Amino acid sequence: MASLPERLALVHEWFSPRSTGGSELVVRQMDRLAAERGAQVQLFALVDGESGRAGSWLEGRSIHTSFIQRLPWGVSHVQQYLPLLPLAIEQLDLADYPLVLSSNHLVAKGVLTSPEQLHLSYVHTPVRYAWDQMHAYLARSSLARSPLGPLLRWQLHQLRLWDQLSSARVDQLVANSRFTAQRIRRCWRRSSVVIHPPVAVDRFRCHQDRSDVYVSLCRLVPYKRVDLVVEAFNRTGLPLVVIGDGPERARLEALARPNVRFLGRCGSQESAEWLERCRAYVYAGLEDFGIAPVEAMAAGAPVIAYGAGGLLDSVRCLQADQSLPTGLLFPRQSAASLVEALEYFEAGRLWRRLSAEALRQWAESFGPEHFRLKLAALLERRWELHRRRLDAGRRPVPLA
Repeated sequence: MASLPERLALVHEWFSPRSTGGSELVVRQMDRLAAERGAQVQLFALVDGESGRAGSWLEGRSIHTSFIQRLPWGVSHVQQYLPLLPLAIEQLDLADYPLVLSSNHLVAKGVLTSPEQLHLSYVHTPVRYAWDQMHAYLARSSLARSPLGPLLRWQLHQLRLWDQLSSARVDQLVANSRFTAQRIRRCWRRSSVVIHPPVAVDRFRCHQDRSDVYVSLCRLVPYKRVDLVVEAFNRTGLPLVVIGDGPERARLEALARPNVRFLGRCGSQESAEWLERCRAYVYAGLEDFGIAPVEAMAAGAPVIAYGAGGLLDSVRCLQADQSLPTGLLFPRQSAASLVEALEYFEAGRLWRRLSAEALRQWAESFGPEHFRLKLAALLERRWELHRRRLDAGRRPVPLA
C-alpha cells in the first residue's frame, strides 16, 4: 500500500460506555488499520467517557474533545445538546493531520479541513430523524406535541441544511450498505463506495444443537419494530426470547403472552450462547446494515427478517433461489407477513435445510479482516491520487 502520512486524525461522534455498537467496531478497525500502516493516530470526539474507564479498548488513549465535554451531563447525555453538535464538531482543530478519517452517523463528517488534507468519511446513516424518518420520530416525541413542537421542527430543518452542506466537505464517502448509499444519494446528492462494516464473527461457535426457541436481540427502541415480532409470536404461540433493553420494554412486556420471555440486557457470552442454539433469529426493523443478523449467521442461526434495507446485503433469502441461502425474508413490515414467514419456516422445517457451517462461512465474509482489506485498498487509491494532485498544484507556473 502507498505509505500513509505519519499523522492521521480519526473522528467519531462520541465515545461512551452507553454506545458500543457497530459504529464503534468501525472506529476500532480504522484505528487498527492505521496503526498497522505505521501512522500515528490521534482520536477526536465530541465527548469521551471511555479513555478513563478500566478495561476499555481506549483506556489511557489521548482523545481530543469539544466544549460539550465540559457542559453539565455532556458526557452521559451528549444528544441533549443536539442543536449545538454541528457547531461543536467544527471547533475541533485537525489542521496538523494530512489524512482525516471520520465515522459518521450524526455530525462527525462536518469537521473542517483544508484543500491540503484528504477526508474520507465512513457513513453509517444520514441522520434518520432529520430526514426520511422525521415524521415517525415526531409522532413518538412528547416534545413535538408540546408548545415547543415548532422549535423542534425548526431545529430539525436546520440540521438537514447543515447535514447536506457538511457532506460536501468530504472527499470520499463510504457507505455501510447499498441501502445507505441510496440514502446518501437521496439526502446529499453524493455518490459513495460501499464497504460493509466489520462484524466480530470469531466470538461465535456454530456447531451447536438447535433448540425450538426463536431469538430477537436488539435495543428495544421503536424503529427496531420488536412490537411486530411480539405480536407475530403471540399469534403463532411459538417460543420467543427477547434479549435487550430500552424505552419500549415495558410496553412490549405488557403486549406479550406467556410464550414470549424478556431477558433484558445480557452479557456478550450469554447473548452468543442464545444465538448458537436458537432455531432462528427474528427481526422486523428497517436497518441501514444490521450487525446482529450477521452475528446470528456466524453462530449458525438462520435469519427471518423484513426484506428491505441493509439486510438485503447480508441475508440471502431461501425463496429467492439463492445459491447459498441464509434465511427467510418477509415482504411487508407487518405482523401478518412475519406470521406467514414463521408458518412457512415451521411447516417446511427449513432450519434443517440451512447448514450451520454454510451460514458461518457466509458470515465470515463480513469479518474485520475483510473490512480492513477493502478499506486499505480504497485508502491506497485515494491517498495516491491526493498526493499527485498536491504535487501537480505545487509545480511552478511558467511566466508568460
